[in-house]
Amino acid sequence: MTERPRVVIVGAGIIGASLAWHLQRRGAHVTVLDAEAPGGIATRHSWAWINASWGNPETYFRLRYQSMRDWHQLGQDMPDLTVNWCGGLIWDMPPDELETYVTQHAAWGYDIRRINKAEIQRLEPHLANPPDTAAYVAEEGSVEPLAVTRALLAAADALGAEIVSPALVQAVDVQAGRIVGVVTETGRIIADHVILAAGVGTTRLAATAGFTLPLNSPPGLLAVTKRHTRLLNGLVMAPSVHIRQMADGRLIAGADFSGGTLPEDVQDADAAAADAASELLDTMCWLFAPRATLTLDRYTIGYRPTPGDGFPAVGRVPGVEGLSIAVTHSGITLAPIIGRGLADDILTGKIDPLLVPYGLGRFSGLATPSSDVLPD
Repeated sequence: MTERPRVVIVGAGIIGASLAWHLQRRGAHVTVLDAEAPGGIATRHSWAWINASWGNPETYFRLRYQSMRDWHQLGQDMPDLTVNWCGGLIWDMPPDELETYVTQHAAWGYDIRRINKAEIQRLEPHLANPPDTAAYVAEEGSVEPLAVTRALLAAADALGAEIVSPALVQAVDVQAGRIVGVVTETGRIIADHVILAAGVGTTRLAATAGFTLPLNSPPGLLAVTKRHTRLLNGLVMAPSVHIRQMADGRLIAGADFSGGTLPEDVQDADAAAADAASELLDTMCWLFAPRATLTLDRYTIGYRPTPGDGFPAVGRVPGVEGLSIAVTHSGITLAPIIGRGLADDILTGKIDPLLVPYGLGRFSGLATPSSDVLPD
């Protein structure tokens, strides 16, 4: 590799943007390519919760928790980057599971505690019928994903990175087992290293290098209201809806798409999405007392890139020198540590140990994510 490696990043979502900024500021010559406008597809359809929340083994918790710290470092390095560390309330699980979650994560070092109805009402006075108990994590937060992604790309650009869109990458260019660049619809671009951070498009591009990446893309619904006076102070994860209020007063709610798989017919799919958004809006209105009068501004169905075993796929592709992949459903939370970690790997050959269990070898039968890989 040259002293100033030429790195091509395919994908301009939040992971690609974090990679671009970390690599460019450390001396690489970075080119970011995306078939769409900068900001990605999955990124702009994210509810954008920064967390190390429930349902994960300790190994994955450690990764997410460190990335939360990396978000704080990113805020220091880029003062114009806005992260809303507003805290989160959660009660979207049975009481016994909630208790297990609080006990387990508190033992792991998460700043989590169980609070009663009076405390919930103090934190979120506009909620109707708050539960008797909930978990509260003061250190969780959110971002406006498109704004943050564009800010990272602009900062990388200011340092000399090239951001090219639209630019459709057709294949990675592999010769004698190593990357020499990528093939686009307008020609070849030479590179010493290529990172595929193209979300659901990563599988197709990895296949052009002979690597099979199992990837699912479950649909998720986002509904955004028109501006409203302040109703929420932080994040609320209730059984029927996850909701937060943006700085401009819009409320944004996320939920798994209730229809599971959208119909193939375009008109039927549009109708199903519209019905789901209407139901979600109604749920949002009834969350507040008195019942809020909210008006739907827009809704989207986004497809969340999720590796086959549910964990991130981050690292070098076995058998192809100079090719890495970075894809995960938790792109918002994990973007800082993925950007920093892969920059270290490419520039120094060393990767953060917290990322090691999520390497690509496990898809080739070479490794398996394990809580034994990392130190406590």
